[in-house]
Amino acid sequence: MKTRTLGNSGLAVSALGLGCMGLSYGYGPATDKQQAIALIRAAVDRGVTFFDTAEVYGPFINEEVVGEALAPVRDRVVIASKFGFDLPQPDNRQVLNSQPAHIRQAVEGSLKRLKVECLDLLYQHRVDPAVPIEEVAETVKALIKEGKVKHFGLSEAGAQTIRRAHAVQPVAALQSEYSLWWREPEQEILPLLEELGIGFVPFSPLGKGFLTGAIAADTQFDASDFRNVVPRFAQEAREANQALVDALKTVAAQQNVTPAQIALAWLLAQKPWIVPIPGTTKLHRLEENLGATEITLNAADLRQIEQALAAIRVVGDRYPEEMQKRVGR
Repeated sequence: MKTRTLGNSGLAVSALGLGCMGLSYGYGPATDKQQAIALIRAAVDRGVTFFDTAEVYGPFINEEVVGEALAPVRDRVVIASKFGFDLPQPDNRQVLNSQPAHIRQAVEGSLKRLKVECLDLLYQHRVDPAVPIEEVAETVKALIKEGKVKHFGLSEAGAQTIRRAHAVQPVAALQSEYSLWWREPEQEILPLLEELGIGFVPFSPLGKGFLTGAIAADTQFDASDFRNVVPRFAQEAREANQALVDALKTVAAQQNVTPAQIALAWLLAQKPWIVPIPGTTKLHRLEENLGATEITLNAADLRQIEQALAAIRVVGDRYPEEMQKRVGR
């Protein structure tokens, strides 16, 4: 497995990480614990060294699974987690809280569940407008000095917030959505990250599964699947967005690879400090995703993809209105 360094932080990780959320949360019933542990360990065996979780995934369950799975190989892996919510809420609402005392409480919980003495990368999960980002950065800076955290990250933060945080405590990585069907970060965020020397960790690099080609207009999701409330996954949106998958399939066929592999290889080709974190519950999908690291898209390939997609307008917002208000702050 090739490695990449997240910006100027010196934090070296596998070129693809594993997003562990879907093993416990978001996409239907949680995977059986032992099966989830087996998948994470299979990723380690195949060279993955970067694992992403958060206290809110479950809540708490995912950190426990990741901690147990990685305990035997702790010295070989980088574990990222996140704070930023009051948990748990009786109705599963997500209430923002990045007060300094709460950050410390969240970190202590994550350390315990993950069975580690130090978090390699700690993200603020969503920007909390009630707490100045400077206070958040100062708190994480103190945790780094105390040896409980190694690197500071932000998730779905806006450009000015990133700049302000970075001035207090260098930000190692930004985690936000980025893929062939969500390219907004190219406008302002990617140039800023390059300027400041911050790595980029795209989540949902396969469009929450849509770019794999395995989801059709009539696909039925489990009642607890988050995609049921995502406008982009409404049936009419899926019908319209199939054109994007069809274009990917054409390119993939020419290279004798899969649409998912083209989507991931395209992300890897954008910048050397981009590390996508696709998630899966299936071993064959894990292996398919990792195969993308062996694909090199040249300038002609990238032009072909750009031209194929230029005429396609993606239909549907990526979040319901209430969730959309929390991103890009």
